[in-house]
Amino acid sequence: MPSVKPLVAIVGRPNVGKSTFFNKIAGQRIAIVEDIPGVTRDRIYADAEWTGRKFTMIDTGGIDPRSDDVLLGQMRRQAEIAMELAQVICFFTDGRTGLTPDDMEIANLLRRTHKPVILVVNKVDHMGLEAEAYDFYQLGLGDPFTISATNMLGLGDLLDEIVKRLPAASGEDEDQDEAHEIQLAVVGRPNVGKSSIVNRLLGQERTMVSNIPGTTRDAIDTSFTDPEGRSYNIIDTAGIRRKRVIEDESLERYSVLRSIGAIRRCDVALLVLDAAEGVTEQDTKIAGMIHDEGKAAIVIMNKWDTVEKDTGTLEEKKKEVLDDLKFMDYATVLFTSALTGQRIHTILNAVQEAWTQASRRVTTGALNDVLGDAQMALQPPVTGGRKLKIYYATQQSVCPPHFVLFVNQEELMHFSYQRYLENQIRKAFGFQGTPIRFTLREKTREEAR
Repeated sequence: MPSVKPLVAIVGRPNVGKSTFFNKIAGQRIAIVEDIPGVTRDRIYADAEWTGRKFTMIDTGGIDPRSDDVLLGQMRRQAEIAMELAQVICFFTDGRTGLTPDDMEIANLLRRTHKPVILVVNKVDHMGLEAEAYDFYQLGLGDPFTISATNMLGLGDLLDEIVKRLPAASGEDEDQDEAHEIQLAVVGRPNVGKSSIVNRLLGQERTMVSNIPGTTRDAIDTSFTDPEGRSYNIIDTAGIRRKRVIEDESLERYSVLRSIGAIRRCDVALLVLDAAEGVTEQDTKIAGMIHDEGKAAIVIMNKWDTVEKDTGTLEEKKKEVLDDLKFMDYATVLFTSALTGQRIHTILNAVQEAWTQASRRVTTGALNDVLGDAQMALQPPVTGGRKLKIYYATQQSVCPPHFVLFVNQEELMHFSYQRYLENQIRKAFGFQGTPIRFTLREKTREEAR
């Protein structure tokens, strides 16, 4: 199986500098953050890489253990979910304020998680404050790391410690196990029929079902085997709501966290939409999460029974969906009704095909033949008198298929030409239902030879 980036949760009291640290990591290019064209998303997490290890940082609201305020209670719940999902927890405290009773209560909460906890004393801007950090040994969480997120002091040592605490990386190039239990994440807005589809799949296709405790309280895992003996684990998540008013912000954030966790650990994501409503802004946002994670995707237009139909309605609707989700035009689109059972039987076959395509490898020879023909048919772009040269390419990994192109200059590769190459690869090899990733590496002609 391909490796999954581990999660690092940033938790602590309000106003201890958690978001300042998060924004420094995300905004100063220490972090690698990918933006999906046309997709807006709450920035509650950021992908990062340090000394060759990739991980994801989750920003959380402040934990106030003593408050009965509803909003603060929601923020606390969001932080708890982040801790449930995370492999490493960074506990932020305030070096200027010093140790507080709330810090002690949060430390007790963290000990019960049995997760690796890194104690961070923030806002240590000068040597005089370092002595204050000794008080934090009372928390019993080991040596504190003194930093100043605002002034970017001590961040390297902290990132070194984070990487040291991460679980061992699994290889990306392991062979796929024929008996692999395919992980399905069912995601979407509320009331689009996610749970009804899950119940249809389990009720009609089931030969063996067992409940597995989920990694979060609100994501339900169920393992089952279809009549053909193929194994699945289906993850039914709470719907991701559109943020309407500020009181809903924390609820929105931790519902997004739950779905991110489900998408992260899935092989294939089932994005369920309401066929009568079409693609909404929130649907686009969730699709962006799936695409960003490089997951195979199936778009399910549910409640198809409620749509008035005429000749060609299905094809017209399919075109509308793929036009609205331009960055995910590789996805398989199905039109179903969980209420009547219409086309529910097609879902698992589509899942198997998407998984097969995402796991597909092509030989270096065949790949370079296709790219050679593509360049003959449409010459690479010329910029400033210099022409892009693609010496050769190879497939680096699967899930999603990842290709490395060796070129003379990276900046000569225009987005439109890369898209053209992607389309030629898809035309030759398929890859229906899965995104494709490209990495460009510069080489001289002599090195390429």
